[in-house]
Amino acid sequence: MSEKEKVDKALEAYKKGEYKEAIDIFSSVLETCQDNAELYNNIALCYANLGDYDKAEKNYLKAQSLNPKLVQVYINLADIYYRRKDMGSGIELVSRGLSEIPDNLVLRHYLARFYMEDARLDLAIDELEYILDKQPENYDVYYDLGRVHFELGDYASAIENFENVLEFKSENPWIYYYLGEAYEANDEIDKALSNYLKAIAHNDSFSPAYKKAGILFFARGDYDDAIEYFEDYINLDIPEVEAGKIRELIERIKKKQNEQK
Repeated sequence: MSEKEKVDKALEAYKKGEYKEAIDIFSSVLETCQDNAELYNNIALCYANLGDYDKAEKNYLKAQSLNPKLVQVYINLADIYYRRKDMGSGIELVSRGLSEIPDNLVLRHYLARFYMEDARLDLAIDELEYILDKQPENYDVYYDLGRVHFELGDYASAIENFENVLEFKSENPWIYYYLGEAYEANDEIDKALSNYLKAIAHNDSFSPAYKKAGILFFARGDYDDAIEYFEDYINLDIPEVEAGKIRELIERIKKKQNEQK
């Protein structure tokens, strides 16, 4: 069997989820192709799928040393660091990748997300704005910018970026929810409520938006609407302790209504 046939067989095993078999075949090819970075990358992918992140990391780093410009290695290893919440290693890795492949915007986006998780928000903004300068229709970047500005308390900028996301992705209830939060924090309650209701319209099981809508209706004195959305909320899949608290709140609202009659 030729080396190409072995690699094809290993890739077929990988696609079937037979990761240990794929590792064995890739490793046999390495006996005669020890300088092949892609083989080490493929072996690392198998180990990652098996949950053996230490061996995956070891093979990714070997692949990187053999071919520092193989972008997929940086992306795959960055995923492991991100899941481990190892932001320091992630930032170091992706920065190293960008020194080799400075124009790769996927790596730059990874770097921005590592900065976000590491609370280095100003640096995250710099990376995200750089990407938008090159890719002005990248809605994932607008979304991340919205989250960063929200964390910084710049709610107007958060709103602007979330609104930009809706130009490209208008069916996601989370975008309406985050937009509602930004409007609420910016004291634009009617717009906040409107977006929470849009989130529900796009997913009638989206429990966080029911609670937010109930709270805002209650704050406005719209007690019937507040009760309606709170009752819908407790009928969804929420913890019983939370449901108990909302039932108590509903009873207090009903009592307040009776007192006003």
